[in-house]
Amino acid sequence: MRTYVLGDIHGQIDQLRRAHALIADDQAQAEEDAPIVHLGDLTDRGPASAEVVEYLRRGPVSGGRWITIRGNHDFMFRLFLDDPLARDPGLNPAYTWLHDRLGGRETLESYGVEVPDDRALADIWAEARARVPVAHRVFLDNLPLLHRTDQAVFVHAGIRPGVPLVAQAPTDLMWIRKGWLDDDSDHGLLVVHGHTALEEPAHYGNRVNLDAGAGYGRPLVPALIDGRDVWLLTEAGRVPLRPGDALG
Repeated sequence: MRTYVLGDIHGQIDQLRRAHALIADDQAQAEEDAPIVHLGDLTDRGPASAEVVEYLRRGPVSGGRWITIRGNHDFMFRLFLDDPLARDPGLNPAYTWLHDRLGGRETLESYGVEVPDDRALADIWAEARARVPVAHRVFLDNLPLLHRTDQAVFVHAGIRPGVPLVAQAPTDLMWIRKGWLDDDSDHGLLVVHGHTALEEPAHYGNRVNLDAGAGYGRPLVPALIDGRDVWLLTEAGRVPLRPGDALG
C-alpha cells in the first residue's frame, strides 16, 4: 500500500502547503490517491500553529484521506489547555512548555494570546482557554499515536525495541530517543518517524527519520512509502532514499 508521509511541521503553514502541492503533483502523475500521514508536532516554534491545526482539521477537499499522528508538542499544548501546571512525563523537569526551547509561546501567540515574561500564568491560561477553539481541542484529543500498513508503521518519535506495537507506551511513541536511535534490530515493519531533527531525511535500514528540521527553518520534505521502498518528493520529482542515504 502506498502512503505519502510528512515529518514534523512545527507551525510552518507555508511549508505544509508546499509539501502538499508536491504530493498532489506526484498523485496526479501516478493517477493514484494514496493517504497522507502527518507524523505529528503540528505546533510550537513556527509562527502559524493555529493555521496548521485548522488546515489539517478540515482535511482534504479531494483525494486520499489524511492521517495525523500525535506528537509530543501537540500533547504538551493540549495538556496546558487543561492544566497549565500539569507535567508531561516525557519532558525534562527543568523545562515547561512555555520555555523558549519548546516553542509554546509561539503557539499561543498564533492564537492571539500575548505571552510576555511578566504576565501571570493564570492570565495566559485563561486567555488561551478562551481563544483556542473547542474544535481544535477535540481534533488534538483524537489524534492517534500510530498508523500501520502491512510493511510499515508510522509514529512520531519511534518505538521501544522488543515491545509489541499494542503494548507500546504513549510516552515512548511521542518521546523516545535513548535505546531507540542507536538500535539497529529488525522490527518486522519499517518504522517511519520524526521527532529527532536532522539536517535532511535519512534511511537507517530498519527505520526512516523524516524530521528534516522544519521547526528550525529548514524545508519540510514529503516522502512516498511503497511497501518498504522510500522516495523523497522534490520539485525535480522523486528521489529514492535507500539505507545509508540522505537527501543530497
